[in-house]
Amino acid sequence: MRNPIVSIRHFSPMTPVAACDVAVIGAGAAGLAAARHLRREGHSVVVFERESQIGGIWVYTNTTEPDPMGLDPTRPVVHSSLYASLRTNLPREVMGFREYPFAPKKTGQRDPRRFPGHKEVMEYLKDYASEFGISELIRFETEVSRVWRRESGKWEVRSRKRSGDEEDVNEAFDAVVVCNGHYTEPRIAHIPGVDRWPGKQIHSHSYRIPEPFRNKIVVLIGISASAVDISREIASVANEVHIASWSNSNEESVTLPGYDNVWLRPMIESANEDGTISFQHGFKISADIILHCTGYKYHFPFLDTQGIVTVDDNRVGPLYKHVFPPSLAPWLSFVGLPWKIAPFPQFELQCEWISGILSGRISLPSQKEMTEDVEAFYDSLQSAGMPKRYTHNMTGYQFEYNDWIATQCGAPKTEEWRKKIYHATSLNRKARPENYREEWEDEDLVLQAYQDFAKQISCKQVS
Repeated sequence: MRNPIVSIRHFSPMTPVAACDVAVIGAGAAGLAAARHLRREGHSVVVFERESQIGGIWVYTNTTEPDPMGLDPTRPVVHSSLYASLRTNLPREVMGFREYPFAPKKTGQRDPRRFPGHKEVMEYLKDYASEFGISELIRFETEVSRVWRRESGKWEVRSRKRSGDEEDVNEAFDAVVVCNGHYTEPRIAHIPGVDRWPGKQIHSHSYRIPEPFRNKIVVLIGISASAVDISREIASVANEVHIASWSNSNEESVTLPGYDNVWLRPMIESANEDGTISFQHGFKISADIILHCTGYKYHFPFLDTQGIVTVDDNRVGPLYKHVFPPSLAPWLSFVGLPWKIAPFPQFELQCEWISGILSGRISLPSQKEMTEDVEAFYDSLQSAGMPKRYTHNMTGYQFEYNDWIATQCGAPKTEEWRKKIYHATSLNRKARPENYREEWEDEDLVLQAYQDFAKQISCKQVS
């Protein structure tokens, strides 16, 4: 397919009702979107990034943490959780920012596939940052150690350059936007007896290549996207792979279709001193490695709100619409907390909303109304039997949420083709788990997407 992107025109900055000094924590995709929309709204922006480049989770490194479980709080943290072979599980049309299409490029060593590898996503984010001049707003290799609110209402940000012996620097801002991601602090499955089990444990955060699993018997916990990819990859070198999850309730041994060395198991019941792993329904195996593909915890070690914002069983709260703590709004906000979504377009809308509210162009409800909304949302989750840790899981309603924010901003709602491609991909992934990235049946929707991209690019109001 021909690359529809020729040149992209910039928006001129808007004239805000009020301009703010805003600190953005993190220069991953969410932080880049925040910087873009805050500056477009007329605010003054400083982005703090602990690494030497943009990209956040999309910066691949072979380096892993010395603690393969990520439990040691003093460990040197490696931000990336990418494995070498990772490809997106969403097609590029759905994944890209709405104002900057993620279309294939024929130049250089770019990856034109519809479900590209992680390097292509990184290149796309570099293109986005370059197009909108975002890098000039970023302080690289600058780690934020503390963020707190002064009595005056200003926010204090304490940071330090990671290289050299420079001292801490404290700076005051009107507002802080937290964009530090949530794929760095591993969540670990609770396994009775594992402290006495002699085998090795690792979290997928520290997985890069399958070779260390050669000729091993592996128990992999989880059924998320990374678990699906990794289980199949290590099956090519491991003797046996046993996938344990709560959703596998079979009492009999069931092999993964297409594999003779991968079994679907119920959840682990215990790990034993003799090296065996016991599963529910009485099944037991000897195993060498337990691989936790069990997700991540929200983690804000720098943020001091005097207990106003907490992380309780992976619920960040209280937050109005997953973004604003009611008593601190709009001066503290979070971008990118929801999961089971197409992330970049949602980041974009959240950032546009935050930017407009800070300038006074968009209004928030009263603190009381926001608090009542949050409480009603939590009550609805509880009534539905939804565990607290799924508070930010947007399965089934991300586009309703996005469109609500778009309405607040006076922005167009989500394109129909984007919704339909997302849904078609979800169905295709279930029907063709091995090859959904290579085979699909939604070409008519893809054509609509590229026709829409072409219209956007030729429109003077779109950058």
